[in-house]
Amino acid sequence: MFKVNEYFNGAVKSIAFQTETLPATIGVMAKGDYEFGTAQREYMTVVSGSLTVVLPGETQSKTFKAGETFIVEANQRFKVSAPVETSYLCKYE
Repeated sequence: MFKVNEYFNGAVKSIAFQTETLPATIGVMAKGDYEFGTAQREYMTVVSGSLTVVLPGETQSKTFKAGETFIVEANQRFKVSAPVETSYLCKYE
């Protein structure tokens, strides 16, 4: 069954589901700046819009556009900036 998640006073929303191989969420972010933490390795793919990300251990940000994926290891924190409303797919390993 699906589980709906809401963060940052509703500015980030996602629906959790099980893919054929991994658990995942599909979600949307309003324009804004966010900081997330991971419990397991995450593969985050931008579906539409873009995300500017400062990955753990990095000082420079990198922008990911539709179709691009970044990976964050388990038990890490990372910063995300959404310059426009953005949708994403996150798979958990």
